[in-house]
Amino acid sequence: MTDRDSVRVRGIYTTALTELLSEAYDVVQASPPIRERFDADFDAAPADVTLRTTDDRQGVGVSGEAEAVADVCDRLSDLALDTFVWENPAPQGAVFQGVVEETLGSGAVVDLGETDGWLPYDRTEGYVEEGDTYRVQVAIPKPPWDDDRPSLATDLRVPGGLVELRRDGTPDRGETARMADLLPVDPAEGWSPKWSRTADDASLDAMADALEAANDRAEELMSAVADFDADDAPGRIVAPEAGTWVWFGRETRFALDEHRRDVETTMPGHHRVKAATDRASAAVDFAEALCEPSGEFPFDVTTRQFGPQEGDTLAISHGKPDGRNIVLGRGEVVDWDSEGSITLEREMTGGGTYDALGVDRHAGDIARTTFVEGRWWYATVYKGEDGTRRGTYVNVCTPVEIFPHAVRYVDLHVDVVKGPDGEVRRVDDDELDEAVEIGHIEEDLADRARTVASSIENAL
Repeated sequence: MTDRDSVRVRGIYTTALTELLSEAYDVVQASPPIRERFDADFDAAPADVTLRTTDDRQGVGVSGEAEAVADVCDRLSDLALDTFVWENPAPQGAVFQGVVEETLGSGAVVDLGETDGWLPYDRTEGYVEEGDTYRVQVAIPKPPWDDDRPSLATDLRVPGGLVELRRDGTPDRGETARMADLLPVDPAEGWSPKWSRTADDASLDAMADALEAANDRAEELMSAVADFDADDAPGRIVAPEAGTWVWFGRETRFALDEHRRDVETTMPGHHRVKAATDRASAAVDFAEALCEPSGEFPFDVTTRQFGPQEGDTLAISHGKPDGRNIVLGRGEVVDWDSEGSITLEREMTGGGTYDALGVDRHAGDIARTTFVEGRWWYATVYKGEDGTRRGTYVNVCTPVEIFPHAVRYVDLHVDVVKGPDGEVRRVDDDELDEAVEIGHIEEDLADRARTVASSIENAL
């Protein structure tokens, strides 16, 4: 091994990220398909950074040594304008003092200070009540755009790629564990090692290094737990690893296609299609194995096969620059065009006014929204029950992606509206400026948003 940091990559972006990162990092613990694809040997050594595709395939979670994680994320953020990076307030393995906020059917919502988490009852002993205090650890982290909270546990573990340490756990009895008996390093007192399948291919030196690193993290964890004042408010006690979330927009996925294409046959929109559904992911692999794809992103074929089509119900997944996701509503697809556009209709409820238009919202109003794949904006036309136009709202956003069950993008704050009297106004520039100031939007992306807004303003 060299003195370079090492990275481990898993999920649908693995080939592209391996190609992208291999110039600056040592890629380790590679899967058999990656070893075959790159025709190279990859060490089964401990990783400084792990990149894992999120369950919804919208991006990756990055975890590991803080400086190495920051460096990897800097490289990912350069892929395209619509790459977003957010720090994870509850990374895997982080230990918190938490206070139960609410008890529900199968578990409790726990206040962790910066955020909250979900503690299933079967991971606790005794009855759980509001106001109870627990020392909890993040077992499964969740990205900010996900509706779920990070999953918590009350037992302690030290995560790792080759070996995980479990506090007072059952000793591992597998073949690799028997090999580990030969190591010059013993597990830290009170901890039991659980060796991963990747460790089956690791050398004894690599296993020893992994166990030694895990022991160090276990010592750091226990020291922080012992020093923590239990009278303190909810908050983090210690985090063995740093964590960030990286959201990939449409242009980012196409940039990753280019890196993958340097290694393997890659159809146009490879990652865009794979991000849609598991079925679509398998279909991409099949198509690429049969022939050499070429041309443009096949919106027609993709949506005919996997959706959406006319009559389907589609959510508007409105991403915010701080990582949150809001579903603006669901509508029926009333028009579909093979060239890359769909139109949704939603019937509105009464009460309040339409944002920025200053027009009352009446029950029975219809919102007709047209989305075009890859466009940096979309327009919604509001009409009354009698067909009277009540205004137009144009949302400026990262390039739209039309997935089978949702339209996805990240809102860029600045918008353009046209009132029922024909007056055109540009709104929320101040929110865009503020997002740049606090670091949620990069200046070059903000400039693009302003340019798009100006073009729309002139066109209306």
